[in-house]
Amino acid sequence: MECNRTVFRVYKGVKAFSFCRRKNLLVTGGLDRIIRVWNPYLPGKPTGVLRGHAAPVMYVHIAFEEDKVFSMSADNTVKIWDLETHGCCCSVSSKASGIKGELTACLYLPGPRALCVATGTLAFLHLKVGPVPEPHLERSHQEPVVCCRYNPVFRHVVSCCEASVVKVWDCETGRQVSEFIGTHGSAGVTCLTFDSSGRRLVTGGRDGCLKIWSYNNGHCLHTLQHDENQSEVCDCTYMEVNRNRCVIAVGWDRRINVYFDIPRDFHHFRKPQPHWQDDLNQGHKEDILCVVQCPPFLLATSSYDGEIIVWNVISGHMYCKLNTPRPIDGQDHREGPDRSVSQLAFLKTRLTTLDSASASLISNGPGGSVRFWRLFSGCGLIADFTPSREKAQVSSIVVTTGDTLVYLADQHGFIHVYDVQEYGLRGTELRAPKAVTSWRAHVSVVTSLQLIEEDSVLLSSSLDCTVRLWSWDGAFIGTFGQNHPWDVFTPDSWGHPRVPFEILTDPWSMPTHLLLETDVPAGRSGGRQEEDPMTEKVLCETEKSHSPPSPEGTVVEAEVKADKSCRAAAVYHGRQSSARGKPCWKMPELKWPSIYQTLRCHELAGVSALREKPDLSVTGSDLFPVSFHSQK
Repeated sequence: MECNRTVFRVYKGVKAFSFCRRKNLLVTGGLDRIIRVWNPYLPGKPTGVLRGHAAPVMYVHIAFEEDKVFSMSADNTVKIWDLETHGCCCSVSSKASGIKGELTACLYLPGPRALCVATGTLAFLHLKVGPVPEPHLERSHQEPVVCCRYNPVFRHVVSCCEASVVKVWDCETGRQVSEFIGTHGSAGVTCLTFDSSGRRLVTGGRDGCLKIWSYNNGHCLHTLQHDENQSEVCDCTYMEVNRNRCVIAVGWDRRINVYFDIPRDFHHFRKPQPHWQDDLNQGHKEDILCVVQCPPFLLATSSYDGEIIVWNVISGHMYCKLNTPRPIDGQDHREGPDRSVSQLAFLKTRLTTLDSASASLISNGPGGSVRFWRLFSGCGLIADFTPSREKAQVSSIVVTTGDTLVYLADQHGFIHVYDVQEYGLRGTELRAPKAVTSWRAHVSVVTSLQLIEEDSVLLSSSLDCTVRLWSWDGAFIGTFGQNHPWDVFTPDSWGHPRVPFEILTDPWSMPTHLLLETDVPAGRSGGRQEEDPMTEKVLCETEKSHSPPSPEGTVVEAEVKADKSCRAAAVYHGRQSSARGKPCWKMPELKWPSIYQTLRCHELAGVSALREKPDLSVTGSDLFPVSFHSQK
């Protein structure tokens, strides 16, 4: 009927619209780049106007579950709007999301919370909404922290997050010195390092570029990029070889890109050097995830398929290959278990002699394992152990200067410290190195670790949006950005023995009951871990103990066996707890309970009780005499 029709007049027309019956809203978008929110019964004037697109709006959708509006323009830019405030919550550019070509179709899928975009290819943009931070929780960044580094020249800590924000902190107090945003546009920062002088900062991003900054004022000095497709940069390092300074970057292009740092070259854009011939012919076949250097000329890289290659930087030749994956005919290895190696660390003191048969390279591996490799006198695997009981993937590795201690961080936020001074020096090791201590530093994945040995402190960052400082033995100093500053030289100003609130309340931080914890940790399987002499002594004494014969010996024997397992688990778990954190609880002295030597089982006769009224005439008498025998 003519009277039931409503006409909405929009300037330059409508290219896309979305109607939500539950919220009784109509949203339109068109060539004027404006999104309008309408009441279906009031066509004269929109109830809200959303401005921000730089191209005609081609798709809009009302997500009533999220209370958001999704829109996409002709330039492949996606924006998320809040229906209550009519403000833009997020803006994703086509360059950051990797969408190229002309937009042909778009669809929001409420189940997986993803936006399906069709151009020349099909792309899925997944919506990840982080939890709202509680007011009492301290955060260093508003977004997950990707990595952090310490600058010994200025005694500053530099951290970067996924929102492409770089912050500079004072290491001695934890106060923020400066920050600059948009380092790689709308693309996130993936890695950072310093030059040899410590006056310039090098960052790598998901846009495939590296940028050199004067990080004190946030001025971009140079942009390093290659002519090929802009593949994501995963890691970078600054190296000085024969007085030649260069930046080495690796990433999704599966090649080692070397950029020479020439002091008198004032060109803003720089191109990489030609690739090494060995890199082109025998290099990685998958995305390169990590690069580390060992002066003066060794370089190690690792890839997604688990392959590790050691290079000679001076000649550009490949020195050796480790953990080379076997080809599987007709099957993509990505469908199998994760074999990626994302962390490497050199034991530099063992590389002084090139004929050393000891382990000189550490890497992470599948199933939360840590591996020690020999590079000389026959390359190969020397040791393999798992530090985490839950087999959490090791996310960061750092070694002290003298190769005495190794710090391992995992995806659950734990930091494990091992003594490796004598480990792997004499060939294959069947057990794990000696555990020094362990503690929970973050509630999410630890993205980077760095030792500040001049102050005997440890720097850590995590996806939980925090950057924290710890002592070498795990004492909590503070979170960068907290309200109350600390003095790194005054332990009384540290947060220890207090721990961060979210770590204290997280389920992974809860201790396990000593008597109920009977599972053998994954790191102790296969005889890799060193047995505790206290445990062996208690178990031996337990096995030698014999209970006196009794008519119900079977019942007594079963309870004795149950007590053995409980006490063994209690001894082991108590040792782990004392090594993990502070304060440490002292385990009670374990002795064979003498009650088991006098325990007897008697059957109760089914005799009905006499229903007689008790005699209460006697005063001062105890009707229920019970005696307790104390045992020293």
